[in-house]
Amino acid sequence: MTRARTRIAGNLQSTVRDLQRRKARGRRGLAVVEGVRLVEEALAAGLEFKGAVVSPELARTTRGQTLAAELASHAVAIEEVGARAFGDLAGTETPQGILAIVTPRVWALTEVRDGPLLVVDGVQDPGNVGTLIRTAHALGASASLLLRGSADPMNPKALRAAMGATFRHPVVQLDDGPFIAWAREHEFTLWAAAADGVPIARALDARQSRKERIAVIVGNEGAGLRPHLNAVASQRVAIPLARGAESLNVAVAAGILLYEVLRGR
Repeated sequence: MTRARTRIAGNLQSTVRDLQRRKARGRRGLAVVEGVRLVEEALAAGLEFKGAVVSPELARTTRGQTLAAELASHAVAIEEVGARAFGDLAGTETPQGILAIVTPRVWALTEVRDGPLLVVDGVQDPGNVGTLIRTAHALGASASLLLRGSADPMNPKALRAAMGATFRHPVVQLDDGPFIAWAREHEFTLWAAAADGVPIARALDARQSRKERIAVIVGNEGAGLRPHLNAVASQRVAIPLARGAESLNVAVAAGILLYEVLRGR
């Protein structure tokens, strides 16, 4: 390891600790990626790496050895620590021995295609936010827009739940006002997920055109959508449930609604 790389690596543990806070991630424009699969995805997506902290656990598998070699081939600064020190930094119960600091891509609304797209209003659980991003990407939504009160998509738990989708799928964080103005300007039809809404199949049958740009809005796990977003939605849509079933997980509901909208294009 060169002296330059050693100096960079010396700061990696403190940087990882700092990036456990949302404000630090926002201020520094960095995120922590944990686990072999997620680091592989970050490399494949072409993200810039600022360094990696590894423990002996990484070298115990062929896949881990291959990943370490690839990081070295990209001249990524690496700091080796013991299993106990690594466990203090990791966010999983059975860490795989690698934490990487990356510069995630920042998406702008100008990069969002016509639709359909997913809008997330105040979903606070990072795991749910990550699963929503993974689902939107897998189903072919043009983007995921995260409104005020939603968990940070760069939260380590959200990144793990997204399984690399965050590195390839446009994710834009914005406030309500700019979102509503943008949706109106681009003539999006807003569909709000609601238990008392029109069944999704009926809403699709009744739409004016298959070329209609639809944005599906899902709300907070307990409170649902905020009133002013319900007010600007042109349609409240629901997933018919079996008798006695109260509700669905927000990511499951979003997946069903997006599938139906995308299938019905």
